[in-house]
Amino acid sequence: MGHPALAVHGAPSRAALALTVLVSLAVLFTPGDDVPSAPPGVDKLVHLALFAALALAGRWAGIAPRVLAVLLVAYAGASEVVQAVAPLNRSGSVADLLADVLGVALGLLAWTGLARARRSR
Repeated sequence: MGHPALAVHGAPSRAALALTVLVSLAVLFTPGDDVPSAPPGVDKLVHLALFAALALAGRWAGIAPRVLAVLLVAYAGASEVVQAVAPLNRSGSVADLLADVLGVALGLLAWTGLARARRSR
């Protein structure tokens, strides 16, 4: 049996999800002038990692995978629309959306792998 703090649906898992959502809001909606410059492609890795983290935290908090996938893909799409139309000095990007969706898929797959490994112990 694993550590009690890693139990699905526990307070630590909900706190991790809340923190991950707050980080995502900061990353996705920071005005463009405040976004640090980075080499080309790094922003796609940030999007992928952010949405993988959201997927992992969401599964840990007990959100069903299909529901979580739909919510996160909708959030990804909405974030790109907001970046494109809001006065944030940012631009929406289909490539960012694809990186987000790939991150969701990888996060869900990683959770499935972790759950299988945990069950086989």
